[in-house]
Amino acid sequence: MILLADATGLVEKIKRAALEALEASKPVNVYFGEVTSVTPLKINVEQKMILGEGQLILTRNVTDYMTTVTVQWETESHKIRHRHTESEGEDTEYSEVSHSHEITGQKNFLMHNALEIGDEVILIRQQEGQKFIVVDRIGGK
Repeated sequence: MILLADATGLVEKIKRAALEALEASKPVNVYFGEVTSVTPLKINVEQKMILGEGQLILTRNVTDYMTTVTVQWETESHKIRHRHTESEGEDTEYSEVSHSHEITGQKNFLMHNALEIGDEVILIRQQEGQKFIVVDRIGGK
């Protein structure tokens, strides 16, 4: 009887070790989810679990961020009504002047990429961890 109990325990340990080895052989697990709340951020993963902010690592693809870009363009020409007054008591004259100007150099832009309710996302679970990396949206925004 004692030998049988020891064998059962050994078999369970071997099963557990085999399952851990199998899990460790998977470099990543990919999941799909839907944003159900943005403040606080919550993502429903494959209708099985809800992940909160503490479990999520956000990439730049799913956050608002500032970036610097080099620009070189000219604004569209606009007509401006300009008032002329010669002296007091005289009638005011108006003329239209076209105006445009160049915009060049490096400029900072805010990229609006933050997640919104209903966005479908791709997540990667860290190996042996409880953290999930939100890689990107499914489809375009």
